Amino acid sequence: MEEKEQMPTKYDPQTIEKGRYKWWQDGKFFEAKSDNNKQPYTIVIPPPNVTGKLHLGHAWDTTLQDILTRMKRMQGYDVLWLPGMDHAGIATQAKVEEKLRSGGKSRYDLGREKFLEETWKWKEEYANHIREQWSKLGLGLDYSRERFTLDEGLSKAVREVFVSLYNKGLIYRGEYIINWDPSTKTALSDIEVIYKDVQGAFYHMKYPLADGSGHIEIATTRPETMLGDTAVAVHPEDDRYKHLIGKNVILPITGREIPIVGDDYVEMDFGSGAVKITPAHDPNDFEIGNRHNLERILVMNEDGTMNGRAGKYDGMDRFECRKQIVKDLQEDGVLFKIEDHLHSVGHSERSGAVVEPYLSTQWFVKMQPLADEAVALQQKSDSEKVHFIPDRFEKTYLHWMENIRDWCISRQLWWGHRIPAWYHKETGEVFVGQVAPADIENWEQDNDVLDTWFSSALWPFSTMGWPDTESADYNRYYPTAALVTGYDIIFFWVSRMIFQGLEFTGERPFKDVLIHGLVRDEQGRKMSKSLGNGVDPMEVIDQYGADSLRYFLSTGSSPGQDLRYSTDKVEAIWNFANKIWNASRFALMNMEGLKYEEIDLSGEKSVADKWILTRLNETIETVSRLADKYEFGEVGRVLYNFIWDDFCDWYIEMAKLPLYGEDEAAKKTTRSILAYVLDNTMRLLHPFMPFITEEIWQNLPHKGESITTAAWPGVNRELTDTEAAEEMKLLVEIIRSVRNIRAEVNTPMSKKIKLILKAKDEATLNKLNKNSAYIERFCNPEELTIGIEVEEPGQAMTAVVTGVELILPLQGLINIDEEINRLEKELDKLNKEVDRVQKKLGNEGFVKKAPANVIEEERAKEKDYSEKRDAVIRRISELKQM
Repeated sequence: MEEKEQMPTKYDPQTIEKGRYKWWQDGKFFEAKSDNNKQPYTIVIPPPNVTGKLHLGHAWDTTLQDILTRMKRMQGYDVLWLPGMDHAGIATQAKVEEKLRSGGKSRYDLGREKFLEETWKWKEEYANHIREQWSKLGLGLDYSRERFTLDEGLSKAVREVFVSLYNKGLIYRGEYIINWDPSTKTALSDIEVIYKDVQGAFYHMKYPLADGSGHIEIATTRPETMLGDTAVAVHPEDDRYKHLIGKNVILPITGREIPIVGDDYVEMDFGSGAVKITPAHDPNDFEIGNRHNLERILVMNEDGTMNGRAGKYDGMDRFECRKQIVKDLQEDGVLFKIEDHLHSVGHSERSGAVVEPYLSTQWFVKMQPLADEAVALQQKSDSEKVHFIPDRFEKTYLHWMENIRDWCISRQLWWGHRIPAWYHKETGEVFVGQVAPADIENWEQDNDVLDTWFSSALWPFSTMGWPDTESADYNRYYPTAALVTGYDIIFFWVSRMIFQGLEFTGERPFKDVLIHGLVRDEQGRKMSKSLGNGVDPMEVIDQYGADSLRYFLSTGSSPGQDLRYSTDKVEAIWNFANKIWNASRFALMNMEGLKYEEIDLSGEKSVADKWILTRLNETIETVSRLADKYEFGEVGRVLYNFIWDDFCDWYIEMAKLPLYGEDEAAKKTTRSILAYVLDNTMRLLHPFMPFITEEIWQNLPHKGESITTAAWPGVNRELTDTEAAEEMKLLVEIIRSVRNIRAEVNTPMSKKIKLILKAKDEATLNKLNKNSAYIERFCNPEELTIGIEVEEPGQAMTAVVTGVELILPLQGLINIDEEINRLEKELDKLNKEVDRVQKKLGNEGFVKKAPANVIEEERAKEKDYSEKRDAVIRRISELKQM
């Protein structure tokens, strides 16, 4: 884009953002250069799932990464921000199957290969959506290195890791109770299960002893699983049941005889002290079954219906079976009591189905050795360990690692990395390898795929070319500098990247983990379809521009905290951007074609000039320090205050004096300072608001092609003048005090007033005299008196600031009688409001019936009106005494 003669009069984000991203891409400003003269700085994007469009959480997460990478690029680092996407096995397959069902087909109608073709088409469509959204947000990604978790390079890394862990004995295949999702018909890892409190029941039953000598009482929340019972367990020291151990009971409905076993797992003081044992449908029962060599009877199909082992209930849905079996047990006199029971029930994170503990042959990672190494890492030096920001999340991470269970990594899906294991058709021998056995006709590959998180865990190094350890990118950009992610996937992803990174590269995969929270609505509720409170970030951008959304997301909370989305706050930031635009436009209009090499700060400077340069230095220092600590909320506050208050409201107004004056040298200096301050301010703001800052910077006298590669501002100590800053502080205090008094007595700024400034000493007097032009300009006095000894009028308004007393004679300022009359009318209105509110709150009927928030609002009104009334009474009293 070429430099423009003049900026448009109106700030329109859609106009200035249009085409800019393509211009950045065409200029290759975001591509890592492999420049050995620069220190590398790497971030890999948390790969979004190719299941749909990005939400506000993604926008927040990626904006924070964009801020870091833009800032580091400007600070002289060789930055790589690597983009990519995740195949998201369960989620994506579910979406494609849903699409097929709408056309009356299933994946089985297509077969594996055709189904995968359809899924790749889905991936391409949604990958394009995601790239469009990334561009709309203005993300500075290096697309030349974009990766996908199913591309060939990453697939090679996945196979390498699987085979390596298998050969070390850290991957094994076994029959275990796993979390089973009957809806998607696949295994789930523990952390893919969400527990919700559900109102259920305890079903109390009597199992008759086989010898006819009585019965034993048990209770269950899942009576349908009793069809798979293979024992009843009691504690071996329980005096009530010791004599029964070794005997049999008859399992109701089935008529099977099952043994009574003694096991320390049973709690004597819980319930009846006897429990039914179903090894194929409960993880604890599975362990008890192993100890007592019990049969494992699976009574359900993969889809949650009952199978042939369930007898007459064969084919029934598990919950329908529960209803029928309860009815049958009641009729048989076996079920004698049902009591309500609120209990925690696991649900599939993906499908929402109630998870079934299910006996299945699956592949597992033996976690303890890997977790031990990851825990030990955190005891090492700062240069070796992973730093969590905020550091409280390290405890969350360590607690999970120290209590870890083996990880079920096989999934009964077609979309994903197919497990590199083959079974011999005749002998059943298992072969695990990077490639299929040579005599492939004698072998059959495992049908399952790997858990999505298995490949995602390798993301920081697999994306760099590993396992090719000679890869230039791997050697230069790994390990990465920072990971930005939400606290909700510390277990899913962060922990797995750490232990896999340690195992396969010998290093931490990232130095820092910046944790953010969730985006919630204004009431603090999680955004969801059911509540209808979701916000599409692309719609926000269409209305307010990407810069406004980015600034809100990045500065609206502190690390680790949730963020409440507010349209009003985004709109307020649009107003901030508009203020920046108008101030920049004013400055540019007054630069009169100033070129970069003509900027000269050596001329004589006014107190305002010295002050704004000092404040700029302070802002550069503070912003750089806070940004290094990831305190972007504080950075936003500092930038906002500097730009809005210091630069726009004060300096630009004060700059009008020399700009509109006759002193050409002063004009030249002011133009140079405007250009210098605006240039540096745009650079500071650029990582947060890339579009508007690039547009303004292109119109400024500048050096270089793009602000994206301009140098990060540095502090110029020669331009710091603390004395001038103190002088300016005094002037601002005086001007504000005069404005406050004018407001108090209802006198507009346009009306001329008399102003007396009484200095406490010669030094203060000199400051006031030196800067009297500013006082004249911003206080609008018809008569200004400055001195140490001054004649004070009898009736006056006064204020005291540092070293100066302000005196505004009332004569000519206000008509006291008219002001008293105006205030008495105001008092009458406030008395009526106070009386109305107090009557309302004194009404018992209102207080009893009205909602609590309405009552609180009325109490707040009473307090507000009362305080205003008291202030008016005091003012009337003061005026009457004058």
